Amino acid sequence: MIQAIVFLPLLAALVAGLGQRAIGPFASKLITTGALFASCALSWPIFLSFVMGTGEASVVPVMQWVSSGALQFDWELRVDTLTAVMLVVITTVSALVHLYSWGYMEEDPDQPRFFAYLSLFTFAMLMLVTANNLVQMFFGWEGVGLASYLLIGFWYKKPSANAAAIKAFVVNRVGDLGFMLGIFGTFLVFGTVSIPAILDAAPGMAGSSITFLGMRLDTMTILCLLLFIGAMGKSAQLGLHTWLPDAMEGPTPVSALIHAATMVTAGVFMVCRLSPMFETSEVALGVVTFVGAATCLFAATVGTTQWDIKRVIAYSTCSQLGYMFFAAGVGAYGAAMFHLFTHAFFKALLFLGAGSVIHAMHHEQDMRYYGALRKHIPLTYWAMMMGTLAITGVGIAGVAGFAGFHSKDGILEAAFAAGGGGVIAFWVGIFAALLTSFYSWRLVFLTFHGQPRWAASEHIQHAVHGDHHDHPADEHAGHDVMHVHAADAHEGTAGYHPHESPWTMLIPLGLLSVGAVFAGYAFKYQFIYPEQGLAFWEGSMLAYDAELMHLAHEVPTWVKWTPFAVMALGLFLAWNSYIRNTTLPAKFVAQFKLLHAFLFNKWYFDELYNVLFVRPAFAIGRFFWKRGDEGTIDRFGPDGVAALVQGGTRLAVRLQSGYVYGYAFVMLLGLVGLASWAMVNFL
Repeated sequence: MIQAIVFLPLLAALVAGLGQRAIGPFASKLITTGALFASCALSWPIFLSFVMGTGEASVVPVMQWVSSGALQFDWELRVDTLTAVMLVVITTVSALVHLYSWGYMEEDPDQPRFFAYLSLFTFAMLMLVTANNLVQMFFGWEGVGLASYLLIGFWYKKPSANAAAIKAFVVNRVGDLGFMLGIFGTFLVFGTVSIPAILDAAPGMAGSSITFLGMRLDTMTILCLLLFIGAMGKSAQLGLHTWLPDAMEGPTPVSALIHAATMVTAGVFMVCRLSPMFETSEVALGVVTFVGAATCLFAATVGTTQWDIKRVIAYSTCSQLGYMFFAAGVGAYGAAMFHLFTHAFFKALLFLGAGSVIHAMHHEQDMRYYGALRKHIPLTYWAMMMGTLAITGVGIAGVAGFAGFHSKDGILEAAFAAGGGGVIAFWVGIFAALLTSFYSWRLVFLTFHGQPRWAASEHIQHAVHGDHHDHPADEHAGHDVMHVHAADAHEGTAGYHPHESPWTMLIPLGLLSVGAVFAGYAFKYQFIYPEQGLAFWEGSMLAYDAELMHLAHEVPTWVKWTPFAVMALGLFLAWNSYIRNTTLPAKFVAQFKLLHAFLFNKWYFDELYNVLFVRPAFAIGRFFWKRGDEGTIDRFGPDGVAALVQGGTRLAVRLQSGYVYGYAFVMLLGLVGLASWAMVNFL
């Protein structure tokens, strides 16, 4: 069964990719989507068997792979609780994204290539999560990197899409260098790349030291930090996060797949899979906690200022990944995986819902040109509402709540119960929850409520009248648009009416809405409750801390109610700013220009990296290009030889004048030379 789950997407990708001209778009879509739904149908029974307590961990061999001295490992598929969770997340979201893409990509001429890339991406992620050794995990790791490059740059005729794809590829290579060094170091220390063998031996290496960069350092700390650098790149943690917002250049279904269920969760999965290793180093866990909390705060602050609907959700993803990492950092691995599980449903729902909005608004992504859409696309509106209620954590402690309420509150309670740095992470998470509520409801109010502001949209005007208008140049212009054009919006948009998406896009929204509502309540006991969780994670090698989760459920009442309070406060602030008094955002920007500019420009990370890395790299490249390649290699190599031949040719041409006296003169010179040589040597 596990072989079919993993290899069906690969087979479908090969058929659709290599046979696209022969079988056509419809057959390509049918084969790839059918394969993903088959994998999904096979994954859920495996997951439910672990939920019911009847599943057993197993390893299914595929083939012998490498045998070189001490380095020996096979291609094996590991199935345990951790794998089962990832299987349902990946195959469910991917299958629904495939179906959604039937409607969203209907007019694209390269549909077979797109669906082949989607299936290839899914296969690579499945390879990653079923890996039983670090090399196989790295194979899947690089596979999703390749597929993400292809998908982000799918519209390769757009320069911005190509730039975004290259940026994602390069930034992830930085993280992957750390991951590779971590794998090399792990093999050096343990003599194997087998994950079970490494995790069994890890406690025995606690307190040992190793030479690294000329210094004698703690072995497990170095190994874990190197591996975590890889996780930072894939999961877009602070410092290696800059590729994530630019990845929005890809089609919206790609955003849902990358940001909800696959690539960005790979780092969280890897840390949880190797959790017994991380448990041997307090320093490594502290770094994971700090980076996760910092990312959570950074992304939430930036998300409050963005106007592109997809970028808001992208920064939301970055922030939610921060929650997962600081949960792992404090030892609450079950809570981290629980949030990964629920997040897949409501984040995929939000991205696909945003795609439905973009589809209705003729590819307009700027929320400043939306408004009052709830009457025109009601099904999309309610789907987005379900996702927003889930991500903001709406629920009542001890009673009921949406998916994000159970998982995010579980993380916050565990962080508080862990004490020390966990308490700091708790307060950072609380503030991020306030900002999450604010920017999430801001998105809903700007998109679906208020007055229609379509008159200022370049895309809508072009669709209705065929003319072309420029977008506002900056933030202030955006606010001007919101107010100046509100009065004549109906006149300016009389020829355009937003339309609901086709059923192929709406069915995935409906199914994901069910997950956003019920996934938290249905599975909370298995993930984060002490006794049930201990049984659920048995055999998965996860370092599940039942004592910590017990303490998390015993935290003071005010800890349990604080997330709800900040969620309500964020909702009120968004309503007050974008419904009740729409002049407040512009006043805030005018009052706090520097703060707003800092947040709107994403803490200037891109500008800083441009100065520190991009410009010096280009300068070095130009130096070697001009001075090295052209000035030295070409000058004395092919260009130099060519110039020498050309000069000799010119001389030869000048000698070949065609006049008899010229040839006689040359003959005379030859005779004089020959006579001179003879006299010198024989007389």
